[in-house]
This record gives sequence, structure tokens and C-alpha cells, in this order.
Amino acid sequence: MPSEPLQVERLDRGVLSFCGPLTMENTAPFLNAVRREDAPTMILDFSGVPYLDSSGLGSLVSACTSCTKAGRRVALIGVNPRVRKVFEITKVENVLLLFPTLADALEALTNAGSA
Repeated sequence: MPSEPLQVERLDRGVLSFCGPLTMENTAPFLNAVRREDAPTMILDFSGVPYLDSSGLGSLVSACTSCTKAGRRVALIGVNPRVRKVFEITKVENVLLLFPTLADALEALTNAGSA
């Protein structure tokens, strides 16, 4: 049975909102959206992502690693407990910037950039 599609919405420069599961079937739209975004700081709103599988996790880590190597910062917001548990189990939470809300992420990233 095919997975639900992953919908991507650009809320602002550097802010992408995702709705739907991040699974093997949906990694291409996720990676394409991240690659198209050229902001020095990118915030990925995962509040609409109910779950992810190992392929989705791999694509997220790959995208974040590529952005970091290019000198860009990436933060995730709105990560639900189910997805966060995957991050904890795989220790990925140690390499991701996670914030509850967009306001929290913007404040932390702005303060970090001016420090």
C-alpha cells in the first residue's frame, strides 16, 4: 500500500513546512525542497510529520549534513513525540538542532549568529 504523499510548503525564506510521513516513497520531494532552499539558515517544520522510516531518517541526516558542510544551519521545529523517540533511539537528536516552535528557533539562531 503506498504511503501518503509528503506535502511541502515554503512559509518564508528558509522556512519549510512538511505535512505527511517522511518515508522511502517521499524522500525525493523532501530532498528536492531542501536543496532548492538557499537560505543560510533553514528551519524545517515537522509539526505535520506523523512518522518517518529509516529512509526518511537517512534523507534528513543527509540533508542536514550537506547543509552543514556548505556552511548553513538547519533546525527542526514541532517534532512530535513519536518522531522524537526515533531521534532519541538513533542518537540523531545529538546532531540536530531541535526547537518546539518557530519563535524559539528564530530566537536561538539569531542569538547564536550574533554571539
